[in-house]
Amino acid sequence: MKEKEIIEKINSFLVEEFEVDPEKITPDANLAEALELDSLDYIDLAVVIEYNFNFKVKPEDFKDMKTVQDFYNYAISRTSVAY
Repeated sequence: MKEKEIIEKINSFLVEEFEVDPEKITPDANLAEALELDSLDYIDLAVVIEYNFNFKVKPEDFKDMKTVQDFYNYAISRTSVAY
């Protein structure tokens, strides 16, 4: 899966599963504030990531994710990306 495909998939499930306004999904958007994600949403997000990308997410992985770009980078680093 290429980087662009990963980003598109993330944006898609943020809109569909979490009802995030697509205009709020920018690389520098704060996950918690701009996307209005709370602690329960992060649990749901872990499940969605596992389903869509086939890797396990540990709760501590979210500790360093502040922005949407951090989230993109995390997903990209955990998948096999051909550059």
